[in-house]
Amino acid sequence: MVNYRLKYFNGRGLGEIPRQLFILADQPFEDVRVTEEEFVILKPTLPFGQLPLLEFDDHRLAQSKSICRYLARAFGFAGIDLFESAVIDSLADQQVDYCNEIKPWYVAHVHAKPGDASDGLDQLKNDVLLPARDRFLGFITRFLKQNADNGYLVGNKVSWVDLLISEHTFDLSKRVPEYLDGFLEVKAHMEKIHQIPQIKNWLDTRPETIF
Repeated sequence: MVNYRLKYFNGRGLGEIPRQLFILADQPFEDVRVTEEEFVILKPTLPFGQLPLLEFDDHRLAQSKSICRYLARAFGFAGIDLFESAVIDSLADQQVDYCNEIKPWYVAHVHAKPGDASDGLDQLKNDVLLPARDRFLGFITRFLKQNADNGYLVGNKVSWVDLLISEHTFDLSKRVPEYLDGFLEVKAHMEKIHQIPQIKNWLDTRPETIF
């Protein structure tokens, strides 16, 4: 039996989809949540000086998307053939592009404190977040409509990119209540994925964190 250990900070962030893949596969794993003090000591030993890190047997794997792809392939959530796997990867890559595009807003939002003036944050939301959202969720809607008979982004079973997109839309809709306005298919997809029993139980019981 493989003993998996996932190291990440005490947050969802880049460690959340690997965690959900373990949960979805009913695969036990050690969820190591690293403090900032521990990270200072750990950083020089990491392949690229960053987290998350997946450890199993004598192997160490870094980079969040590589970890996701490895686990998805190991557990059967990476599509049924090479083409489905490639389309799943393309959607994940597009999500990375989108997250880079909205980073100015996201960083400002996460670091905003109660009582801070909201003018600058509102401008970033209107000038950066919402136009990028319209493009990105437009792409996601197109894939969902093309695969409407199944309700997933690709193929006829849940894949790791369904977890990725549903977690993203959940997080952003909590931060910006109108985030999913006008995107009914995306909202329905998020709700479908979050009703999978293993995922629902995880969402109900996972630690509350700020990111």
